[in-house]
Amino acid sequence: MTAHETAVRVGTDLTLEDLIAVARRRAPVTIDPAAAERVIAARAAIDRVADGGDAAPRVYGVNTGFGFLAETRISADNVRALQRNLVRSHACGVGPALSTEVVRGMTLLRAQVVARGHSGVRLCVIELLCAMLNTGVHPVIPSQGSVGASGDLAPLAHLALVLMGEGRAEYQGEVLKGAEALARAGLSPVELQAKEGLALINGTQFMLAIGALALDDAESLARHADVAGAMSLEAHKGSSSPFEERVVAVRPHPGALSTAKNLRALLRDSEIAESHINCGKVQDAYSFRCMPQVHGASRDAMAWIRSVLAREVNAATDNPLVFVRDEGEADLISGGNFHGQPLALALDLLAIACAELANISERRVEQLVNPALSSGLPPFLARDTGLDSGYMIAQVTAAALVSENKILCHPASVDSIPSSAGKEDHVSMGSISATKAARVVEHLRQVLAIEIMVAAQGLDFRLPLNAGTGARAAHACVRERVRTLDGDRELHEDMSTVAEMVRERVLLARVGAAVGALD
Repeated sequence: MTAHETAVRVGTDLTLEDLIAVARRRAPVTIDPAAAERVIAARAAIDRVADGGDAAPRVYGVNTGFGFLAETRISADNVRALQRNLVRSHACGVGPALSTEVVRGMTLLRAQVVARGHSGVRLCVIELLCAMLNTGVHPVIPSQGSVGASGDLAPLAHLALVLMGEGRAEYQGEVLKGAEALARAGLSPVELQAKEGLALINGTQFMLAIGALALDDAESLARHADVAGAMSLEAHKGSSSPFEERVVAVRPHPGALSTAKNLRALLRDSEIAESHINCGKVQDAYSFRCMPQVHGASRDAMAWIRSVLAREVNAATDNPLVFVRDEGEADLISGGNFHGQPLALALDLLAIACAELANISERRVEQLVNPALSSGLPPFLARDTGLDSGYMIAQVTAAALVSENKILCHPASVDSIPSSAGKEDHVSMGSISATKAARVVEHLRQVLAIEIMVAAQGLDFRLPLNAGTGARAAHACVRERVRTLDGDRELHEDMSTVAEMVRERVLLARVGAAVGALD
């Protein structure tokens, strides 16, 4: 945790790296003192409405019902019961439970939203969210049930249940009732007061947590795609001339420039390239020649997606929002900041960007295993062709994943099913955009692992000639964990090993040590 030796402070401007540190590396979390002051001031405004009794003006979610029932006045005696009922009734999630990483991300983001000082919760609610992160109390949250407006209601309600001492939570590897998990961690539940239930479930923190983690992986996989492509190009005896700086500079998309720069570093000082410099081949297939253009387009998409998610990390997505004026009075304004459309569009694009990296990777695998295309490599890279099938079905597996990605890339953000008796008549479906993007990212990891595995075998056949400096370093790294395929064996174990190397980013570290960090 060297990058986060100090605590991540909610209520300040957080970065996506802060989110990743808390979600994946369990960085500690605390509340910024200045934010605490804003929280207290906003809470005073809510208390004035709640304490005003039946004579107070109607404020959505404080002394009214929700959604279609927004015009229904709630008596002062039932304000607290209203919040408990809201959370309980909205905890309607189904499907497999979310990973601990996603739950931690959601918890941090929920704390961040209410610590911005526009939600009107008490400080103790934020303190409990932070304490749950720091002690490892992780609510069990089903992965389905959100339509992305009024935010991720169902998943966030399952999170909020645990703050009330209800629901279920994982603590030290055991799933417990919410109250028991809190007690074992030395924590106590809170009794929700006016608006606090609503403040805990309005917003985009489910889709944002999933999307941010998926983007973090996707950005790493974009670099792995360059490594895999360089290894495959060398195994195929391809040309590096399309990656010359002067070629990409006359069409200077940033992603293409970065990919070409990476490929030049990976292919530097290649003995294989020198061996066929005067061959009669004029051009390589697009899957090799167009790596800067294809990989680069996905990189550019990810850069825009990152900008959207980075803004959302610090957004106030509650409703109504509290704006405290200098003189201490406050305006409570109902709006639509909970709507997930900005994220829905971005995360649909993330799926598409990652699917394209998988598409071109699978085509490079075909170039290596198909004897009609592979520049003299044996069929399916088998040592004993006919007796052995080599990597024949590895390519089939990659094709299956690529095909499934095409289904997952249908945009969820173009759909809307009205809810709450037509009051919530346009929703984002951003939760579905997020979950399917995460699936495509995982498929991309598997496809790249297959390409890296196959390319390493191809490079074995080119020995004693060595690949370029970076590609050679990646090849050596793979061979430390996966031996050359001298005869048929269960390839799924090799595929899993390489996929885990990609997940751990050990290949990038080895390549970085050889040629410098990739863009």
